[in-house]
Amino acid sequence: MIYLLGGSGYVGHAYQAFLKRKGLPFRSLRRSEVDYTSPSALRAALERDRPEFLVNAAGYTGKPNVDACELHKAECLLGNAVLPGIVAQACEEAGVPWGHVSSGCIYSGGGPRPTGFKETDAPNFTFRTDNCSFYSGSKGLGEEVLSGKPGVFIWRLRIPFESVDNPRNYLTKLMRYSTLLEATNSISELDEFVEATIGCWTRRVPFGTYNVTNPGKVTTREVVELIRRSGVCNKEFSFFASEAEFMGTAAKTPRSNCVMDSSKLAGVGLSLTPVHDAVERDLKAWKKAA
Repeated sequence: MIYLLGGSGYVGHAYQAFLKRKGLPFRSLRRSEVDYTSPSALRAALERDRPEFLVNAAGYTGKPNVDACELHKAECLLGNAVLPGIVAQACEEAGVPWGHVSSGCIYSGGGPRPTGFKETDAPNFTFRTDNCSFYSGSKGLGEEVLSGKPGVFIWRLRIPFESVDNPRNYLTKLMRYSTLLEATNSISELDEFVEATIGCWTRRVPFGTYNVTNPGKVTTREVVELIRRSGVCNKEFSFFASEAEFMGTAAKTPRSNCVMDSSKLAGVGLSLTPVHDAVERDLKAWKKAA
């Protein structure tokens, strides 16, 4: 049986759907049942139920976007920096291996090589570098808290997208924003992300940090062109003239735009679909929200 924290969130719902589809027994632990922000309460639940594995999909992302984290810094720190340490302590004491959903937003830029940032590259968009959003800084602290901890996977998610219309879906966001920022990024197809992360456990690959992104990189304009060609949305897309204009008129905090190397994940036999193919496939299968 797998324990799932954060099952009510966007990523958590994807985990629930995947585990149900695969017939894998799990329990989505609600804070109303067990306050998993308490190390002793979480440890007691783990020792009682003895799950084989725990997935932490809980965290604070801000709604409608990371700008909200600038206004709710305490909640952001608790969800993204403090909670991972609490889960690590409880799992270590109870002897339960686990996986943590982290973020690639701790990087900015193309990275030191054509394929982007690898897991061994030091984050460059965190509180340590004093150039980041509060969200990215808190996610960077969360990874620092877990540094050297045994029996844990750190899975870096990056701008999730899928085939179902949802306010948290990157494709939906592009269709709904009035003006877009041109940028180059690595992104993660949500269902493939979930399948790969659970695969880390079921295949017993080595613990550690993994960039779980679709191979390759994609620009905002390339995604928009795929949206146009799919017929899902035919509106006239407009773009900011520059990042300076975006920051001056539409954003409260800097954004991470980065390219990530996912070859480590592929090296353990968990390859995702190349990014352009994945976006095109999801747009062909596009479903409006129920």
